[in-house]
Amino acid sequence: MFEITQAIAGYFMTAQHSNPENATESVVDENHVIAERREKLRLMREQAQASQTPVFPNDFKPEHKAAVLQETHAATDKETLDPQEIPVVVAGRMMLKRVMGKASFATIQDSTSRIQLYIARDEIGEELYENFKHWDMGDILGARGRLFKTRTGELSVHVTELRLLTKSLRPLPEKFHGLQDQEIKYRQRYVDLITSEETRATFKARSKVVAAIRQFMNDNEFLEVETPMLHPIPGGASAKPFITHHNALDMQMFMRIAPELYLKRLIVGGFERVFEINRNFRNEGLSVRHNPEFTMMEFYAAYTDYQWLMDFTEQCIRAAAIAANGTAVLSYAGKEVDLSKPFERLTIIGAIQKYAPQYTLEQLNDADFLRKELLKLGVKPFDHAGLGSLQLSLFEETAESQLWQPTYIIDYPVEVSPLARASDKHPEITERFELFITGREMANGFSELNDAEDQAARFHAQMKAKEAGDQEAMYYDADFIRALEYGMPPTGGCGIGIDRLVMLITDSPSIRDVILFPHMRAES
Repeated sequence: MFEITQAIAGYFMTAQHSNPENATESVVDENHVIAERREKLRLMREQAQASQTPVFPNDFKPEHKAAVLQETHAATDKETLDPQEIPVVVAGRMMLKRVMGKASFATIQDSTSRIQLYIARDEIGEELYENFKHWDMGDILGARGRLFKTRTGELSVHVTELRLLTKSLRPLPEKFHGLQDQEIKYRQRYVDLITSEETRATFKARSKVVAAIRQFMNDNEFLEVETPMLHPIPGGASAKPFITHHNALDMQMFMRIAPELYLKRLIVGGFERVFEINRNFRNEGLSVRHNPEFTMMEFYAAYTDYQWLMDFTEQCIRAAAIAANGTAVLSYAGKEVDLSKPFERLTIIGAIQKYAPQYTLEQLNDADFLRKELLKLGVKPFDHAGLGSLQLSLFEETAESQLWQPTYIIDYPVEVSPLARASDKHPEITERFELFITGREMANGFSELNDAEDQAARFHAQMKAKEAGDQEAMYYDADFIRALEYGMPPTGGCGIGIDRLVMLITDSPSIRDVILFPHMRAES
């Protein structure tokens, strides 16, 4: 028998009379429950000190996972399994307990699944059995024993040795419902993960998505790199940055809003295919689609253009969906999303004409009309906004939310695409796309601007926009211009929003559902 359980046996045999904890614990004041558990732990410490044994031992090593045991023996009947007396060593958090006289059942949960323990007094000894009767839901146990199936066919472990590895001081939520308060689910994700199989499945799927994207990029000869998260100049996207200060250098710095300009420096340096799965920070509001800290995958490939990028991005997203879900045909919010077919491609004007046909082509090319229409829709354009910017704003208000099936919106105006290459045939637009699925932007890519003088002029235009009140306009990055002056080959680049992609693949309504620890307001 284990020394620690022997050492605390006296306490628990007393506690069963003086301090019972029964099935109505969920309605008992939580502070009272915590106080009871702390008292148990205090007495355990006293007993452990006397016997010179650890209260929180670290010498029990599980050898089997619940899911593997369940899958391996699912088809084996009781008459075949029981005589084999297969030895197992398992560990996990106690989620259920039924005490029944001389024998009891408990269910423990490890990282893969759950498995039932059968605990008999005559098998483990009276003192340890009394200990077990007063252990709490949420305690972490280790058990050795042999596999068998109950009369109802449930795979179980007939325990021969049992050990308390970690004492839980706080009660778990009511066992049948878990956490019901959505805000608490986000704040206390650790409890949500303990109690919700659905939440655990979501984040396992997220891991598969990231792994599949990384494998897809590696298979296509991309080099994974890491670029700075602290920038002297924010760049690579139109966004308001977080500002910080570097004490040793005595300089203002900005949290990364995008890795783009650093990744393109690597293209200049001779790495022809690079990607980064990166954390970005944008000082923007919270919503079901926005978190100030989020994950993207950005990639750049020399000697490609935006047409190649669209084909490649489509293949990457499809591969991620199949890896996580087993299929490219998904269900989101009760509606089908088909990633298996070629994605539709529409211009901004084409999308408005398809989804808001009340507007004529003449109206869509009339800047004065667009300004008045946007004001009716509650949007006040910037004073410097040109025709292309106004058309984009109208698209965002009338058509964007209707793009349910995967759709590329292409050929964005130059004035809203300061890093994209202009079209040779139509210099007022760029070779740029954004991918929308379920009415949300999933990716943004373009043929990269590699003309250093043109890029410098666009940065100057962005500076004027910032002076006119556009807080998300870009800064002038002299070092990036210097890099381009060394020469960057024709290049295509794209960013895919990992969080939104996982939302789609896991049918999650909010970005907070797919971020383990989303940002929240301070607790009151």
